Amino acid sequence: MKTLILFAHPRLEKSKINRALLARVPKNGDLYFNDLYEAYPDFNIDINREKDLLLQHDMIIWHHPFYWYSCPPLLKQWIDLVLEFGWAYGPGGNALAGKKIFNAITTGGAAEAYQHDGRNRYTVREFLAPFDQTATLCKMKYLPPFAIQGTHGLSDEGLLQAVEQYQQLINMILNDQLDVNNASSLTFLNQAVETSKP
Repeated sequence: MKTLILFAHPRLEKSKINRALLARVPKNGDLYFNDLYEAYPDFNIDINREKDLLLQHDMIIWHHPFYWYSCPPLLKQWIDLVLEFGWAYGPGGNALAGKKIFNAITTGGAAEAYQHDGRNRYTVREFLAPFDQTATLCKMKYLPPFAIQGTHGLSDEGLLQAVEQYQQLINMILNDQLDVNNASSLTFLNQAVETSKP
């Protein structure tokens, strides 16, 4: 499955976990890694280039840190500018229909903080509802997120396990081994990796 990673991190040099994740992204002709902050440091997004990339791929991954319960500003601007009315949604807006998409996120807060009785009061899935609705409006299939939580307290062993999970998930997608229907019922795509192990 042709896969596009839309990566947005304004301070990658400060993120040990995201640098480790990117180091394990498979080198594969069916995967295109699009670093938005590298491509558009001035926020001047090439909308036609981004549309062409979307059209060429079947699975889209919004990979970003979970900044203030959402995404960094350049990814929000990408959504605002690239997903145009009449192209991605609205009358005649069928360009992305049937494509799959999900968020791959890292959070400093632990999983316990993202519960109704936790510090953040809402779950990660609830915070991601605007992404879910954006995808749905564009007639895309929104999948559960892949999430690495509690990154501030992650041990070396935990970090290694997380990057191996992400690498395995991407390989499953590229080899068309991810059961999208079953995955849709999961809370996190991490579980799809865990259940695929013998």
